[in-house]
Amino acid sequence: MPASRLILSCLTCCLTLATGTAHADDAALAGWRVIPALLQPGEPGLSQQPPVRLLVDTEGGNSIAVIQIGYAGPAGNYVMAPLGPNGYVALSVGNIGGGKVAVLYPESNDAFRAVFQKIIQGIEERTGNKVLSYQVGNTINQPALLAELRQQGVRVVVGLGRQGHKAATSMDGSMEVVVGSVLAVPESEAQSMAVHTLAPDPALLFKRLKQFQPNTRRIHVVYDPRQNGWLIRLARQAARNLGIELNAVEAGSVAQALRAYQSLIANADKRLDALWLPQDSTTVDDSTLLPLLLEDIWTKNLLMFSSNFAHVKRGALFSLYPSSLEMGRTLGDSVASALGGRGSSHGVQPLTDVMIAVNMRTATHLGIDLTQQRSSFHTVLPVEE
Repeated sequence: MPASRLILSCLTCCLTLATGTAHADDAALAGWRVIPALLQPGEPGLSQQPPVRLLVDTEGGNSIAVIQIGYAGPAGNYVMAPLGPNGYVALSVGNIGGGKVAVLYPESNDAFRAVFQKIIQGIEERTGNKVLSYQVGNTINQPALLAELRQQGVRVVVGLGRQGHKAATSMDGSMEVVVGSVLAVPESEAQSMAVHTLAPDPALLFKRLKQFQPNTRRIHVVYDPRQNGWLIRLARQAARNLGIELNAVEAGSVAQALRAYQSLIANADKRLDALWLPQDSTTVDDSTLLPLLLEDIWTKNLLMFSSNFAHVKRGALFSLYPSSLEMGRTLGDSVASALGGRGSSHGVQPLTDVMIAVNMRTATHLGIDLTQQRSSFHTVLPVEE
């Protein structure tokens, strides 16, 4: 059964059950059966009850979807979400108990504002509602903002960017907080909220690296553990899964990072090694370290890839960068979980909603032929006149 039909059928089934029909007599439900219907239609105070489960069998009878439903109180809407790996429905309809979502994002120019609007669109698609959005500056009137959110009945606050994160985490703890579009958040702080970073998942970076350069055996990275300790732990596992050695060198200052890079590049084997630049303000300083690195790797013909889109413009082979709409949908999933009373997945999470930028001039310099793959790249640099 096509996914669109499955979602539509599940939605129709849920709403039919919720309004009192315990059998699937709608034309859209042909071939479906409900095993059992646990929702009690018309029950007073249903919005205060725990969400219920329905098992819906497909036409073939060999695939079961497990769906969670919650009644939205006076609004007359319902919320659905998948339970476990066999859940098929990944959308929410309405608010549970009338709770609303507020998005706090930085004051910015038109270009960046358009990015944040795309993220908000993705959140709305997943939650099924318009969200309340507020631009926040460097200085925040926290009491006034908190009073406004309470008056609006906000249950979940999404903080985007550094300023949005600061504003969202200044609330009094009565609202669930989800953070997105940030470079880094201290791990200790992230234990109490879901933090979706702009750091591409190392597994996706390394997989793409192996596609471009299958002979790669070692990846070198210099990082500040205060910023990227969590990311390097993910990177070690990702490298292990691909049979690659990860040589991760700690550095707590620009000077330490420079010495580490000089040693790594001097001893690197261009046939087997690659250098990865994470988003790290200590070890990847764009004004001092990056120009030196670009000169050295170009001379040595060493492959370098980055977590920063801007580095591709300056000579890195490739980078992964966010798809704003898809990132918003992922944030929306966390918001929907919080609205559904299940809580969002707390902790720091890497970016998985990515697009790719490739520097074709660098590829040619390294002797890597990417012409057959070019049409699949989202951004190709340098831009041809």
